[in-house]
Formats: sequence, structure tokens, C-alpha cells
Amino acid sequence: MSHNTSITHLNYLKKSGVSVFLQDKPNIYYNTQSTNLIKDNIGELKNLNELKLFIKGKKNLGFQGNSFEPIIGEGNDKAKIMLIGGSVEKEENQVLKSISGEPEELLNKMLKAINLKRDQVYTANIVPWIMDKNKEIENKDLLICLPFIQRQIEIIKPDIILLMGSIAAKAILNSNLDISKLRGKWHLYKSINLTKKIECLVTYHPKTLIQFPKEKKFSWEDLQILQKKILNEN
Repeated sequence: MSHNTSITHLNYLKKSGVSVFLQDKPNIYYNTQSTNLIKDNIGELKNLNELKLFIKGKKNLGFQGNSFEPIIGEGNDKAKIMLIGGSVEKEENQVLKSISGEPEELLNKMLKAINLKRDQVYTANIVPWIMDKNKEIENKDLLICLPFIQRQIEIIKPDIILLMGSIAAKAILNSNLDISKLRGKWHLYKSINLTKKIECLVTYHPKTLIQFPKEKKFSWEDLQILQKKILNEN
């Protein structure tokens, strides 16, 4: 603020009835040390936009790739069914989607096979950034990202979660068991911030099914279990 501007501002304050200041300097509520007032209160985030801003501020976690633009999820935020995958890859990062390309096409076909449309579900990933291509997802990475997906679940409040792939199953169910031992049956997810437990079903990610088509028969079995649950609840 220039000298003349300061004088003009002071004259304005004087005419407004301000005759005394309680301190020499104004309060600076937003400074370089505190630009994110909710950085330690993820549980207070009320919606997905707030969550995205929160995650976007986490730029130095040590395992992201070249992009720090978070892709937390997409779809119907009022959906009763939430689909969770592992991590964002280069293709998704380019279009800012949680799943894209051939895997997305296959996912849409899988949903259609049990009479679900894409706009009836919400899709997300455990790790919301593109991963460095030379970096494997480790347990410590999952622990860092776990609060992000947990809060996302709490905001969406789905009735059913479909866990697609080993990373999603490991993070949400806190299990090191192979998918072959986890799939085909229901598991429960609970959180202290949710009033109800959420039923979870584990299956293969569409990316895996493209690489290993022989697993499609097991995925179809899982989809039928999901469809039966939906029909029973309706």
C-alpha cells in the first residue's frame, strides 16, 4: 500500500468514526505458515470440493509422480454403490478421471451386465495421484492416503463398496490376503464417523481382467453376488 493510499484509508477510517487502534499492526490471519486452516482437521471437511482442496495441499509426501493434481473420484456423489480402485495411472491423469480408456469401457460393460449405469455409482482410488512409474505402492504410502479415502467414504455414505484390486482390498479391509481368498464373500467396513457398517465386496480390477482374461469368470461371479445384494435391498 502506497503512502497516499494509506493516508486516504486513514481519513476514511476517521470519517467512519474510528479514533483509536488497539495495536500498531493489523492481524494477519493468512500467512505463509498457515495457508490451510483445516490441514489438521480432515474430519471437518463437509464435501468433495473441500476434500480435493485439502488433498491438493499435500504436495510433498515423497511418492507422487510428476502431477500433484489430485483425482479423488467421479460420478454420483449420492450413490449407494462406491467403487474403489488402487492408484491413478498416466492415462487417468491426462483426462483427470479415476478410470479411463479400455479399463473404463470394460467397467461400463461389467456394470451394464448387472443393470447398473455409470451414473448410479461413484468411483475413486486409494492413491489419488499418478504414481512415479519406478515406484511401487508401499504400506507407508497406503497409510498416508488412507485418511483421504476414509473421509471420501464418510462423505458419500454408500451402502455398498466394491473393492477393485489388491491395493483397494488391502487398504480398506486392512488385509494382506490374496484377492482369491477375499473375493466371493461380503466384508464389513466401519468407521467411527459413520453410524452404520458398510458391506464390501472384493473383485478384480478391470485393468487386471484385461491383462488376465481368465479371471473374468471370477469377476462375473462377484458381479452376480453384487446384483443379488442390490435386488434384495430394493
